[in-house]
Amino acid sequence: MQHTDRCPVEATLDLIGGKYKALILWHLSEGKLRFNQLSKLVCNATPKMLTQQLRELEAQKLIHREVFPIIPPKVEYSLTELGSSLMPILVAMRDWGASYMKSANLESLCFMMNRDPLPQTN
Repeated sequence: MQHTDRCPVEATLDLIGGKYKALILWHLSEGKLRFNQLSKLVCNATPKMLTQQLRELEAQKLIHREVFPIIPPKVEYSLTELGSSLMPILVAMRDWGASYMKSANLESLCFMMNRDPLPQTN
């Protein structure tokens, strides 16, 4: 991501604007998860798309990927401190969306409504 002639909103959207990135970050706010756990939680994402989104989040230093040297290999994903710092933004997006849906007489049936993520401490 180039920061020349960029606005802060655009920079933020570059980080979390992927189709499933916000969902992945939200789920990881609960703690470490393995790929299969994430694929069940982000059920509309194909394995290829989930892998791509995870790689981008890792390259952006929003998540950490830890590979355990065992057979079969075990890989866990977790939020970095930078990733945790995005949680207030995701909560604000959720709250705004819920308010918007309510004003449009739409029912919110989202797993995010059940809890507020807390920044993780490592």
